[in-house]
Amino acid sequence: MKRFKYIVYAAMVATMPLFISCSDDFLEKPAIGALSDDVLANKAGVEKLLIGAYASLDGIDIGNWEVAPSNWVYGSVAGGEAHKGSNGADQPAINPIATFNIDASNGFINLKWRAMYEGISRTNSVLNVLAVAEGISEEDKQRIAAEARFLRGHYYFELKKMFNMVPWIDETTTEFNQPNNVDIWPNIEADFQFAFDNLPNTQAQVGRANKWAAAAYLGKTYLYQKKYAEAKGMFDQVITEGVTSNGLTYGLVDKFKDNFDASAENNKESVFAVQMVANDGTNTIANANQGEMLNFPYNSPFRCCGFYQPTLDLANSYQTTPQGLPVIDNYNADPLKNDQGIGSDQAFVPDQQPVDPRLDWTVGRRGIPFLDWGLHPGQAWIREQSTAGPYSAKKHIYWQATADTYSDQSSWAPGSAINVLIIRFADVLLMAAEAEAQLGNLEQAQEYVNMVRERAAKPENIVNTYVDPAEPLDGFTSQPAANYNVAPYPAGYFAGLGQEGALEAIYFERKLELALEGHRFFDLVRWGKAAEELNAFFDYEGAILPDVEGGFFTTGKNEYYPIPQRQIDLQTVGGESVLTQNPGYL
Repeated sequence: MKRFKYIVYAAMVATMPLFISCSDDFLEKPAIGALSDDVLANKAGVEKLLIGAYASLDGIDIGNWEVAPSNWVYGSVAGGEAHKGSNGADQPAINPIATFNIDASNGFINLKWRAMYEGISRTNSVLNVLAVAEGISEEDKQRIAAEARFLRGHYYFELKKMFNMVPWIDETTTEFNQPNNVDIWPNIEADFQFAFDNLPNTQAQVGRANKWAAAAYLGKTYLYQKKYAEAKGMFDQVITEGVTSNGLTYGLVDKFKDNFDASAENNKESVFAVQMVANDGTNTIANANQGEMLNFPYNSPFRCCGFYQPTLDLANSYQTTPQGLPVIDNYNADPLKNDQGIGSDQAFVPDQQPVDPRLDWTVGRRGIPFLDWGLHPGQAWIREQSTAGPYSAKKHIYWQATADTYSDQSSWAPGSAINVLIIRFADVLLMAAEAEAQLGNLEQAQEYVNMVRERAAKPENIVNTYVDPAEPLDGFTSQPAANYNVAPYPAGYFAGLGQEGALEAIYFERKLELALEGHRFFDLVRWGKAAEELNAFFDYEGAILPDVEGGFFTTGKNEYYPIPQRQIDLQTVGGESVLTQNPGYL
């Protein structure tokens, strides 16, 4: 499955007409370089089209970081857990996204729109050709249709959570100037339900969606609509019966870091992931997580580019009480010590405040090992500390010991073979906890949250000090790099909090567990907490770091991104666009 993306390009190009003749006789002849339906209408042809639909998961045919499947711009930067980084003049289209001053002309959102509809177009092509294909068994037809509809559900889910009202185009559509005046949640449900009903438990290639990935996504779809009983029903099945596409019973891996290590990926926690591969022979990083190529520390072994810096607010969130519980309220009152304004040639010693060890697998901070690359040196690795703070993102960083295999240096910025996790099992547990709490089942909700916290508390998740970067396999000591203290909630704790307090604890656990994985903004919106949380973030962070100074979330507008103006212009019939702009945008 790692080879899906680069096998597909020849197949997809071959399906595109190349009108290169200036004479009228081209109307009488097949387009040069195109494949007709009768050539594709067989098992090999349909499978290639399906591979093409998977290949759109990373969006690289349309853009780069603008379309990254991790949603690092739209979910994490916009969610207050990361600064854009670099400097103010670099990739300036991200600045208004970070502060909610975005307008419909922003090129980033147009590329994201285009990338998702490219994926949808490819899934519809699969379904259209499959309908007339010959020589395919009914079992294979069922599986291929289910995979295509799973992928279509994913692409539409991305559009729905970003733009809300979007046009629905499927394999039966003949008029493509469709309005965006119908809620597409029922259609997304139907695609994931079909996939759940028709996909096998396991697949021959690990990157293909299976029955249980569809079940998890269907549960997530219900949760976004506040259909808590239906969501609970799906999550119950996923948790008790689910297996990965390669047949592993779902569970939490012992080592939190293994979710972000290419050498340990496609493990029992991976529900659905975009497969990445390094050094694929193309001499590009198109298949090596190109969407995150900007997001490595600057002036470092990684060369480029200093984007995607965790916020002070996020780092402060990992502080714990003496009992090992999170400081949910007012965690910024006693901020975590950092090296803001302190040069790398000046002394700095991290303090010994108790913190959750997930902090140091998520946030790179001075004096703490940056995986096995040695201690993070602070300001020397930060492109412009005065505007975006002292921290570096960590979950997408490859290890020094395996860099020859899992990094790709074919471009001006690195690529990596680290998969992008769309859904992992910890995410499922926390979504299930949320559904249970909304239904009043606080004891079960606490059990699911504690499964996540108990994993964080395992000795395997302590970050040890690191003394010899020249010896990446042997440079660690047995001493913790910080004062780590995390524990599960004691029996009856959620019941004592009540439903509202229990939900707050679940929401905060998602922040800690899933930080910098592109979920935060979309979570805040669906919880109805975006204005409260993000405006508090702007008040705190904006008073310290100027890149988010003046940011403000407006209720009734900023829950969704504007429909791209370019798309409104293109969807014009008789001088009037069939697309309606989202409320609050011109």
